[in-house]
Amino acid sequence: MITRTRLAAGACALLAALAAGMAFPAGASAGEPTGEDAPKVDLVLDVSGSMRTRDIDGGTRMAAAKQAFNEVLDATPEEVQLGIRTLGADYPGDDRKTGCKDTAQLYPVGPLDRTEAKTAVATLAPTGWTPIGPALLKAADDLDGGAGSKRIVLISDGEDTCAPLDPCEVAREIAAKGIGVTIDTLGLVPSTKLRKQLSCIAEATGGTYTSVEHTDELTDKVNQLVDRAADPVVTPVATEGADACAKAPTLKSGLYTDREEFGQQRWYRVDVGPGQELRASVSVGADRAVNPSYGVLLRAVTVHGREIVRGEAAGNGRTDVLSTGLRYPKAESDEDDAAAEAVCLQVTNSFSVASGVKTTPGLPLELTVDVVDGPGDSDDVAAFGLGRGWWLLGLLVLVGFVAGLLWGWLSRWRFAIWRTN
Repeated sequence: MITRTRLAAGACALLAALAAGMAFPAGASAGEPTGEDAPKVDLVLDVSGSMRTRDIDGGTRMAAAKQAFNEVLDATPEEVQLGIRTLGADYPGDDRKTGCKDTAQLYPVGPLDRTEAKTAVATLAPTGWTPIGPALLKAADDLDGGAGSKRIVLISDGEDTCAPLDPCEVAREIAAKGIGVTIDTLGLVPSTKLRKQLSCIAEATGGTYTSVEHTDELTDKVNQLVDRAADPVVTPVATEGADACAKAPTLKSGLYTDREEFGQQRWYRVDVGPGQELRASVSVGADRAVNPSYGVLLRAVTVHGREIVRGEAAGNGRTDVLSTGLRYPKAESDEDDAAAEAVCLQVTNSFSVASGVKTTPGLPLELTVDVVDGPGDSDDVAAFGLGRGWWLLGLLVLVGFVAGLLWGWLSRWRFAIWRTN
């Protein structure tokens, strides 16, 4: 009997979960994907002396990397322009200055000749230093130009040996250039220091870090990242916010990018018609070292300065991106020719930096604006952005409650009959 009761409750919970899934409408696209330019990927491989170590599936790290590269080259989509850059592959000596310049383009970024690329990979032998920072700077130059997606995949088994050129700062510098390069990192050794460095490099550009310890894991992950580069991307439109609402540019639905100085306010305007809903979100990136305790504020106000709604986010530690958003549904109007309302969006940040850190250019800012059709009736719960599916959810909850009462009453009645008999 207890089992039947639990099954009934579980069925009700499942139906409620399905209804909740239907309740939230799919988000509207804030921009159109663009794929006119071919996606580019630069595989950056550590060929330093430590790659001779035999700890991956019984073979050397270099052998695992070569096998993975050969399989990746076979699986690379035709539309992807792929290149291979090495670090530490040519200089075997002890001169640090020379060793920290040891990075070269093994195969240029462009249409892929699989046989030629595999031949180049076969010549590699673990040799020298680990100049990650210089290699990343060169790899960014390899990918410069064009509007397609650009991705660097860094594979290393050790930390950079060419400080004070901090590779994490290099990654932030690449992000600040605004050329749209994403850096993904893969570590071949489960080291805490290596993980921290490679994670910082990836996070600075919105990439990912993965620790791999087997050849098939390395192959699968690199393949995944190369395939991701071929996915359509949305290109933000560069805009320049004003220092006051009255001077602000008027934006349509779309994805926009701007720069904001430390502690500065940026203003934008959006026209919202009767029966429409404004959905806006903003992300401010810390592309350099910042002090702890910071925040981002996004406000929607009228042209007269009255606040309509706000969204805010705060952090206390090293965070590369801080995001917040808001929604504002405008009620229907009885007038057929009712004018749209000009809504001002204010973006403010409270980031700060230590003495000696550059404050220019401003922090990268990405703003998404979406103006969509709002709810039809003012009393519709969709006015709160929840969707009509909540009606079904409420009905299912009510039905489940009543069914539970009936089941309990029926169970007690059957138990009473059993005792009587």
